[in-house]
Amino acid sequence: MVYIGGMSRLDELKAFLRFPSVSCQKAHDDDTAGCADWLVAKLSSMGFDAAAHKTGRHPIVVARGSEVPGKPRLLIYGHYDVMPVDPIEAWESDPFEAEVRDGRIYARGASDDKGEIMAHILAAEELLREDGALPVNITFLFEGEEEMGSRSLHDFLPGHRGLLACDVIVVSDTGMAAPDVPTFSYGLKGLACCEVEVSGPAMDLHSGMFGGAVANPITALCEMIATCRDSGGHVLIEGFYDGVDDIASWERVMWSRVPGMDDASLARLTGVSALRPEEGYTGAECIYARPTFELNGISGGYEGDGSKTVIPTRARAKISCRLVPGQDPERVNRLIREHFERVAPRGVTVKVTPQHGGEAYVCDPHSPFGKAAQQALEETFGNAPVLVREGGSIPVIAEISKVLGRDALLLGLDLPDARIHSPNENMRLEIFEKGIEMSKNLLRRLGEIH
Repeated sequence: MVYIGGMSRLDELKAFLRFPSVSCQKAHDDDTAGCADWLVAKLSSMGFDAAAHKTGRHPIVVARGSEVPGKPRLLIYGHYDVMPVDPIEAWESDPFEAEVRDGRIYARGASDDKGEIMAHILAAEELLREDGALPVNITFLFEGEEEMGSRSLHDFLPGHRGLLACDVIVVSDTGMAAPDVPTFSYGLKGLACCEVEVSGPAMDLHSGMFGGAVANPITALCEMIATCRDSGGHVLIEGFYDGVDDIASWERVMWSRVPGMDDASLARLTGVSALRPEEGYTGAECIYARPTFELNGISGGYEGDGSKTVIPTRARAKISCRLVPGQDPERVNRLIREHFERVAPRGVTVKVTPQHGGEAYVCDPHSPFGKAAQQALEETFGNAPVLVREGGSIPVIAEISKVLGRDALLLGLDLPDARIHSPNENMRLEIFEKGIEMSKNLLRRLGEIH
């Protein structure tokens, strides 16, 4: 066990995980601010010039190390906010008092994204202690709103280009195929979220007195949703695929070799009898590179115990679309609104409210920085990395890249069984330790680029 200033690596991570920094719940605003202050204190103790910048919601932490002349500058991004813990009864231990069981640390934020943040911080701290200086220039950028759309960071970026100027961006808030399979992601999906509300009668109606005569908003919503995809999984919203390129042949070959990403393995991992990918594509290809249309929740009418025979006044559905290069989130939400308005049956009205989103991101994995990152991954894990596009979204990464004019290296440490966003989120301790070593190798390799 490595100790730094009397605390082990694991102790440092536990202290960070103790903050219930749930960004979307106002009851945790003080906890989230306290987490930002903790990061500032930690980075300041390492000799970084660190500050928590106030926003209209949660602080943005920026820390710059001492200047290393002639070396590239890295902007290491992460988010210190976490998702809610509900349902709390499904947790086997307190989500904010980290517990180690069977080689894993269990806590909210363990893999998304505090474990990765701490790996990068400790790597820098250990290199400073071992070598007396860093091999590159480092700026840390940690936000507290990634899980709620990164609105404050979007607003912060244009006015702070100088503070955040860099040669390359480093992010580890992405996935890893397997414990011994290092993963270099060169793309992230974009995101377009919206809520559809279908309204009918002015009040709930007796289903016996008015059933069959008045349109039921829940039934209407279901009918409308059924028009959005065909039996082969193709999205039927007009214009949805405009601008979408097909998958390159080298990508198909690469992804077919990623361990655990064949259709049978994905079915076992997710607990389904079989996958149902878009016709003409494998499950891996759908995850990495095909746009999606998904229902995240549907509600309406009476949902309590027993029966309440009513025609409800309204029904709602929450929708998220994962987007690929060539798709614009605002345009996709407009297409969804136009589609629902077009297919709405008589007797109901439709309202589509756009929510948060962001553009897809893709970069060249074969750039000098990309090759250096792949070398660092191979040195750490002993195997050549697989090159993938991430199925998830970090919408602000595309914005950071656009504003600063720099590519992002996406070096994932999230394993498929880490249960991020779910009860019993965890990180394998071996991955946390290797994450620190990977970051140290990365800093050294990037320091060799002139």
